[in-house]
Amino acid sequence: MKNFLWSLAVVLALTAWSVPAHAAKGFRVGTWKTAQTIAPFFYPDYLEGGAEVLSFSNPADQKTALLAGSLEMCGTTLAHAIHSASQGQPVVLVAALCNKCSALVVAKDGSVKSVADLKGRRIGYVPGTMHEILLREALTRSGLSPDTDVELMRVDFFDMGTALSRGSIDAFLSGEPFPTLAVREGYGRILAYPYYEDSVGTINAGMLTTRENVEKHPDRVLELVRAHVKATLFLQKNPDAWLDKAVSFGTERAILDLAAENIELAWLIDENFVERAKALGARMEALKVIDRQPDYDALFDLSFVKKVKEELGL
Repeated sequence: MKNFLWSLAVVLALTAWSVPAHAAKGFRVGTWKTAQTIAPFFYPDYLEGGAEVLSFSNPADQKTALLAGSLEMCGTTLAHAIHSASQGQPVVLVAALCNKCSALVVAKDGSVKSVADLKGRRIGYVPGTMHEILLREALTRSGLSPDTDVELMRVDFFDMGTALSRGSIDAFLSGEPFPTLAVREGYGRILAYPYYEDSVGTINAGMLTTRENVEKHPDRVLELVRAHVKATLFLQKNPDAWLDKAVSFGTERAILDLAAENIELAWLIDENFVERAKALGARMEALKVIDRQPDYDALFDLSFVKKVKEELGL
């Protein structure tokens, strides 16, 4: 009898781990611990069934968990969403997450005064990120070839400041708070905020789900989008609550106060947002980051945000 009960307990435990995210009582959502991707941590305040918010180190791992059925929704950069969709993966972007957040940084006392001055220099970046696209765009617009006129060096986000301060690189393009940290600690200077209103603009990241969730569990997707909108509105109206929570991720409040000027929490996706994403996709293809455009009608579903916008009278 004891052996039977033990075996039954093991089976039940394994079954619990394999339950799809949409079958759980609450919700499972993924994001990463930065001030700009913080909104999901506030979802439990706006969901009756609660939510388990899991933190990841990058959008690729979140997307993998999403496609495996372990998450119902997760954060992603627009560049990663477009790349995934161009490969035929059944991902759907249903809300914005943040805008802006990037900056091109050079040595504080260096001779680089414009992006064109970066010719022949070493620039730190992380391949496959939104920051890579913005860096390549900035260089191209200044008449520089990202492949022949500069040396792009793969450097982890957490190591870029050290590499710049030691002279191992001459510049880096990264997300907040690392640009602000470089300025605050006295070794860096913001050369440019790489936002181009005639193309990509300030779009950065959004909330991703799957085609299956949209088709089979639209009510749950709507609940999550509603929680996302409410959480984002709360954080926009209560900056102290936003930044106090962000401090728990390991960045000092003084840094966050400055970085916040280059961070825009977001939820709205509309036709203009999609056009910006298409411009981003065109740049990604031109820069050979992707070899084909995705089906944007399949990638974006604006209906959930539109519904919540109507409900809240926004």
